[in-house]
Amino acid sequence: MAEAQNIPVGSTTAGAVAVAAESTVATRMSAPPSFDVADFPVPHGREEEWRFTPLERLRGLHDGSAVASGEGVKVEVQAPEGVTVEIVDRDDPRLGKAGTPVDRIAAQAYSSFEKAGLVTVPKETVLTEPIRISVHGEGGVRYGYQVIELGAFAEAVVVIDHTGDAVIAANVDYVIGDGAKLTVVSIQDWDDKAVHVAQHNALIGRDATFKSFVVTFGGDVVRLHPRVAYAGTGGEAELFGLYFTDAGQHQEHRLLVDHNTPHCKSNVMYKGALQGEGAHAVWIGDVLIEAKAEGTDTYEMNRNLVLTDGARVDSVPNLEIETGEIVGAGHASATGRFDDEQLFYLMARGIPADEARRLVVRGFFAELVQQIGVDDIEARLLEKIDAELEASV
Repeated sequence: MAEAQNIPVGSTTAGAVAVAAESTVATRMSAPPSFDVADFPVPHGREEEWRFTPLERLRGLHDGSAVASGEGVKVEVQAPEGVTVEIVDRDDPRLGKAGTPVDRIAAQAYSSFEKAGLVTVPKETVLTEPIRISVHGEGGVRYGYQVIELGAFAEAVVVIDHTGDAVIAANVDYVIGDGAKLTVVSIQDWDDKAVHVAQHNALIGRDATFKSFVVTFGGDVVRLHPRVAYAGTGGEAELFGLYFTDAGQHQEHRLLVDHNTPHCKSNVMYKGALQGEGAHAVWIGDVLIEAKAEGTDTYEMNRNLVLTDGARVDSVPNLEIETGEIVGAGHASATGRFDDEQLFYLMARGIPADEARRLVVRGFFAELVQQIGVDDIEARLLEKIDAELEASV
């Protein structure tokens, strides 16, 4: 994710941009997607897509008053042999292919970056080690843009690790070629005062597979907008998420899977735990099955575990179907406290209450963590979950 230079609100982007028509659908209640900041009014918090977000804590990202400043963001990329890592200008024709900004912050981020990071995995290249992108905030405000592109039949795992302190708005594009397989693990482990708003766009080629893990622990406000569209039949998307929201934190995940192509699949599963006064998690899951997307198979689920009083969850699954010729479609949302029977079962066998509580939460998240497939990341996340629980005792 390259550092950026601010461009005034209302300015249009420079250079030719190749945009996939399939990726330009927004939700029915939002403004049409656009690269131009001027096409989005300043939000006031009454809009459907902003009503859960604490605008006053976004540090000016939503109204254009946040100007790039400070020490910046340090980005390091570790890539196996055969992977191309570049810093490109904003007029590079490979940018903008996966999707278009769907809100004012994403458009501001696109209008404000000067250089973008581009990681390319050539066709038919199968990587045995992950590509690791470290994004470390060193204070101030930054806008960024990162592109991950896989050629046909390539396979790769990418870990994007966010740490430190920053106010950052970014767009991240995943362009997956025909028959390719991409797994992305995006970790938000910011310091307590960080603000992170980003739109993630995935464009999935014919018979390609995209697996995403979004993991959010740190930050004052984190608002992520993963979006998926399909460029050919047979594409599959699995979107997994894990978040642990502490006292005073606002963590918001807003997803859209746009089934715009026949015979594609998607599966969404996000799980969260909350503890502490003022902890607030928001999950919005939108799945749109367009009239032309016959043979679609999709399901989305969100589950939340509330550990203490004073925490709040807003979970809204949405499913819009424009054709009856589908394989299956469904959604579910559940929020609750500890299962007393599970705790009683463990404590009756001599396990102390705190340890029983830890085991229940570990089991709650284990289904997701074990699917990541990167040993050091899995171990780190389980340790982080344990540390979060210990801090609340």
